[in-house]
Amino acid sequence: MTPVNERIRAKKIRAVGPNGEQLGVMNTREAIDLAKSRGLDLVEIAAKADPPVCKIVDYGKYKYEQAKLKKGSPKSVARLKEVKFRIGTDEHDYNIKCGRAENFLAAGHKVQIALQFRGRENAHKELGLVMLNRIREDLVGMAQCDQKPKIAGRGCRMLLSPIQADQQKRKFKIVKGDLIDDDDLEEDIDDIDDDFDEEVDTEN
Repeated sequence: MTPVNERIRAKKIRAVGPNGEQLGVMNTREAIDLAKSRGLDLVEIAAKADPPVCKIVDYGKYKYEQAKLKKGSPKSVARLKEVKFRIGTDEHDYNIKCGRAENFLAAGHKVQIALQFRGRENAHKELGLVMLNRIREDLVGMAQCDQKPKIAGRGCRMLLSPIQADQQKRKFKIVKGDLIDDDDLEEDIDDIDDDFDEEVDTEN
């Protein structure tokens, strides 16, 4: 909860007037009295500053404006997604997986491309790098490569991040897992989590 008036714990604060004018550093009690003399409140707006910054405002109006700003701010933030391939992934599945990767990139998420070796594939790991380099080239219109393809244990992986939205150009288009033609309706991006964390969301 935002500290207001007597709930402000700092003994000294940097005061800002209702119109943004700097009132200087003063005792908190003095600033509270000044605010109340104007029929307003003293609200702490930067607690980590030294000294904390407080503004003289109408607290009810301040809360309303802050709520409007919060409601209007974008909810989606970047998250790390993962799309898995195999050396034997057929062309149809390859296109669908690349389309899903494009969806994630279009939504502003980073995408980790992972490929796992099975059985005899471990003797030909260079084929995994060939596959990842192909994917990187196919997604060049949507992403830049933050981590180049590299072999790691029984698989290989690379990390892609989206380029600027106004420069993105899709090569693959999907709706509910199926490829669509350029003339079809604009595709939907299915549920994408809002919060960023270290967990990787996996697309098989």
